Amino acid sequence: MTALDDQSPVETRAAVSPGLYTYDLAPTKREGRRWGAYNVFTLWANDVHSLGNYAFAIGLFALGLSVWGILAAFAVASVLLFLLLTLSGFMGHKTGVPFPVMSRIAFGINGARIPAGVRGAVAIAWFGIQTYLAAVVLSALLVAMFPGLSRLDTNSLLGQSTLGWITFLALWALQVLIVSYGMQMIRRYMAFAAPTTLITMCALAVWMFVRADGSISLSVDAPLTGGAMWLQILQAAALWVVIYGTFVLNFCDFTRSARSRASIVRGNVVGIPVNMLFFAVIVAVLSGAQFKLDGRVITSPTDIVRTIPNMFLLAVASLALIALTVAVNLLANFVAPIYALVNLFPRRLNFRRAALVSAVLGLVITPWNLYNNPIVVNYFLGGLGALLGPLFGVIMADYWLLRRARVNVPELYTQDAQGEYHYRRGYNPRAVAAFLPSAAIAVVVALVPAFEEVAGFSWFVGAVLAAGLYTVVADRATPIRDVDGEAIAVDAE
Repeated sequence: MTALDDQSPVETRAAVSPGLYTYDLAPTKREGRRWGAYNVFTLWANDVHSLGNYAFAIGLFALGLSVWGILAAFAVASVLLFLLLTLSGFMGHKTGVPFPVMSRIAFGINGARIPAGVRGAVAIAWFGIQTYLAAVVLSALLVAMFPGLSRLDTNSLLGQSTLGWITFLALWALQVLIVSYGMQMIRRYMAFAAPTTLITMCALAVWMFVRADGSISLSVDAPLTGGAMWLQILQAAALWVVIYGTFVLNFCDFTRSARSRASIVRGNVVGIPVNMLFFAVIVAVLSGAQFKLDGRVITSPTDIVRTIPNMFLLAVASLALIALTVAVNLLANFVAPIYALVNLFPRRLNFRRAALVSAVLGLVITPWNLYNNPIVVNYFLGGLGALLGPLFGVIMADYWLLRRARVNVPELYTQDAQGEYHYRRGYNPRAVAAFLPSAAIAVVVALVPAFEEVAGFSWFVGAVLAAGLYTVVADRATPIRDVDGEAIAVDAE
């Protein structure tokens, strides 16, 4: 077999390898792409309003940033994210391939397992943690509706009560069921969850604003000022980008199904700058109103939801938060490890089987124990997160600066030693050489206490260093052909 598809006018220099090519890893056909601007927007409408993001943003109020400082931080972050995610999204639309295959361009057909593995490991851990957080909300709702269930919430088995196990496994199974129907079902779920999320959070903010007699506290009692304020604003903006360091890597998993580059831009414009400022306003109202009411800084919207006096409204708000958390998990923490696992075991796993393996791993790590151990969260997940910046730097520098968006897509699927992305035994030593020192520096900046003042900038430090090093050491003499991937495309899921 010398061509990847009998209908294609394009042929590769060598045979396609079954170890690199499967239906799930193949590029999508342009005529089969169904993601429009609204679908891209719903991705951000769900993900931005996650419980973890609210906890982070409300924490800025507790640290002394005023409402205006919070808005400024998110304005800066949204501009940076719009630029980074648009560039990353264009890569997916151009090639039609998922992230593990995209990584083969810079790291080689075997070296791509490095970035895919790091991204997948981070996602699996957070899949379990987010499922646990949603289960906590569901448990609280069930106890409020049926007080007798509280007796199931007093024991402990591997760190979870009986009720905790029931709610966790129920939500775990729900997510596995949704993902088992593929990316098309995820797209439909997002389209449902996004307006539900936005309406619920907006209604919650309005309710709190009315409770606070139509005004809010603009800051805590001793807000930051001067240089300390601006440093915190920049730190907050940088940390917000770090939170999305996972997405800027594998955004191509979604934009490979985008109808056009214009769809990506329109969806990103509304979903990132506009939606993030809307998010910041809700954060300001929730935290400022609560502080005015009793001088208390909340840690999450769930703190407010639990105070809703009407049981029906409490149930609606709680279910909306659960639906939101499930949507975030599907997007940020389920798709990436699925593709990473399919890439590692293409002969044994497809999308559905990889989803089940990923979910089982997210269960056996007992994520509630991870979440309740700050050392594990800060050092293990924080250290892995710091690696994402250098990976992004290498991949983006290779694609945009050196190759100038010219990619031979068919040869991403061949193991022939003469293949364009075979490099040396399937690894690009220059990419690895740029990644390793940059990753080491990024991890040191992120985790060593001596660098605490600049720890929030670790992602940028790693990304810029890796991009600069790779640009210097990469072999510009490597021939690069811009070949359309339609030869091996399949209908978008």
